[in-house]
Amino acid sequence: MTEELAELLVGTVNGGASVGFLAPLGRADALSWWEERAADVAAGRLVVWAALDGARVLGTVSLAFPGKANSRHRAELVKLMVHPEARGRGLGRALLTTAEAAAVAAGVILLHLDTETGSPAEHLYRSAGWTPAGAIPDYAADPGGVLRPTTIYYKHVPATALTR
Repeated sequence: MTEELAELLVGTVNGGASVGFLAPLGRADALSWWEERAADVAAGRLVVWAALDGARVLGTVSLAFPGKANSRHRAELVKLMVHPEARGRGLGRALLTTAEAAAVAAGVILLHLDTETGSPAEHLYRSAGWTPAGAIPDYAADPGGVLRPTTIYYKHVPATALTR
């Protein structure tokens, strides 16, 4: 599955999405990045979902859980990606809904994320009930290397028993 996730990352970055990498992103770098996540997945600090079309990964989203005792009630939504060829079909919303439901099941009551200000992802997050907390100018470079502002979002999700 790591190989397929790497292909998605390459396609997403080279298709213009700002997810923390510069274009052109090579396959080896994308594969290495996903392989570095394996220890966090094995330790339960990171949960990754993938949307598949056969063996091809069309999208992914992850939840990162902090390790500190005072922050077990929250998680960070990271690397929501949909391949450029699969956009506009509701896949991003489905992945977001999956991650939110899993957060609730894990006892998380607060989610947060960051995304490039003015990006298409902002519409998705706002329409899904996420609240902007503020923007940071020149926070990260887009795939072309241009510094862009980033908006921080949060969302309270229904509480269940804290299980983490």
